[in-house]
Amino acid sequence: MAIVIVPQLSDNYAYLVIDDGSKECAVVDCAEADKVIAAAKSHGAKIVEVLTTHWHGDHSGGNNDIASKVPGIRIYGASAEGGKIPALTNPVADGDKVRIGALEGRVIGIPAHTNGHVAYYFPTLSAVFTGDTMFVGGCGRVFEGNAATMVSSLKKLAALPDSTQVYCGHEYTEKNLRFALTLEPGNEALKKKHDWSVKTRAEHKFTVPSTIGDEKKTNPFLRADSPELRANLKKRDPSVNDDPIAIFAKARELKDHF
Repeated sequence: MAIVIVPQLSDNYAYLVIDDGSKECAVVDCAEADKVIAAAKSHGAKIVEVLTTHWHGDHSGGNNDIASKVPGIRIYGASAEGGKIPALTNPVADGDKVRIGALEGRVIGIPAHTNGHVAYYFPTLSAVFTGDTMFVGGCGRVFEGNAATMVSSLKKLAALPDSTQVYCGHEYTEKNLRFALTLEPGNEALKKKHDWSVKTRAEHKFTVPSTIGDEKKTNPFLRADSPELRANLKKRDPSVNDDPIAIFAKARELKDHF
């Protein structure tokens, strides 16, 4: 079983999830159909479905194209996106299952970035595809939900086993961790990961995947309990109270302007 990273657009990632036995393959978040089709061909895999995390064009903009080029392809996406996912054939909701050959994945509803945003979790691969909800060292902007919704969605992802690999939708890691250091400059795990991200990008390598365990140690949006993070937020805005949602909201507001 293989997960193949396919760069899309300027800083997006699509992924191929390949079942070794059948060589059937799913594309997670297709923005540029030709690139994922070529990648599947180079791995001897047959694309049978697209797993769309949310409706934004940089994650679903290639759906119509790939549907026209791969006869019979299934396009999965959340029914809660209200018909905004192009070429949708298989609407899904939280708790639904998806299959690629012998591989079974579970849909996790994680709204806030968009109303119907979902993740796809494959226990046998120990991998979760988080779209624009959880990034390495960050989270997506809250466009269609609110801070409480995003906190709840991130908690769902953080509840997965620590060893779970996190495959997110963008290469934002270095900037995310640079921001995180403004809130937790004393976090040794964070400093190491930031240094690693700078070196990795200088070598033109990917910073995905991370792991849920790593994110708990370094991602400021999972660290509302950190005394250092709270203290630094309160220095910036003394009116912030100790409620985890208020802490998240202030951190997200600062990141929006970073």
